[in-house]
Amino acid sequence: MQEKKSCREALAIVLPSLDPDYKFKAVVDGLVEDGFQHIVIVDDGSSQANRHWFDEAERYEVCTVLRHPVNLGKGRALKDAFQYIYTQLPELEGAVTIDGDGQHLLQDIVSCGEKMLELGDKVVLGCRDFDQPGVPPRSVAGNKSTSRLFRLFFGIRLSDTQTGLRAIPRALLKPFAELEGERFEYETNMLLQMKRLGCDFVEQPIATVYDPEDYSSHYNAVKDSMKILKVMLKFKLGR
Repeated sequence: MQEKKSCREALAIVLPSLDPDYKFKAVVDGLVEDGFQHIVIVDDGSSQANRHWFDEAERYEVCTVLRHPVNLGKGRALKDAFQYIYTQLPELEGAVTIDGDGQHLLQDIVSCGEKMLELGDKVVLGCRDFDQPGVPPRSVAGNKSTSRLFRLFFGIRLSDTQTGLRAIPRALLKPFAELEGERFEYETNMLLQMKRLGCDFVEQPIATVYDPEDYSSHYNAVKDSMKILKVMLKFKLGR
């Protein structure tokens, strides 16, 4: 009987990044040291001053870096990674998307990956607790407002609509790579389209990690929230 592979062997890590810093290096080093065999990184048009972080990561045999010459958005970065894994790594059973700023702890990445392998056909969403102290107000407001809209418009109960930690079965990589959305709104479209694609989801509790002294994000609270709302309305109207 063939021994079951762990998520470190059976799944690819997907790490999109724009102008990373030392936290990105710590994340990559941690994944490599923990034994992950397939790490797909997307440089989404970073400035020349920050490209050395990707060069350093690429020295690891288990890391593949896909490069965008200009910034195309997180959605495009994720889709390009999904397409790469689907076509170039046919032996893998899926992928786990993470952020490169240290918000996702190694044990949470592993727990979401293992849960997905256990279930086989469900997306596993790593969900944070936004009622904990120390979470930036911008994140609390953005997540809770979209959670209410998901429940109001679609009857979908999600405690963390903006989580970047998602374990995705192989069967969804190709259809996810073909969805609309190029920037932050794409992750909302993923959640909306799962029902249409015939895939359920489960939530996996994860640590809520923010550094109050060094919190940064490429998320534009007004601009990207409007894009997310537009995606939800478009889906609701069936257009």
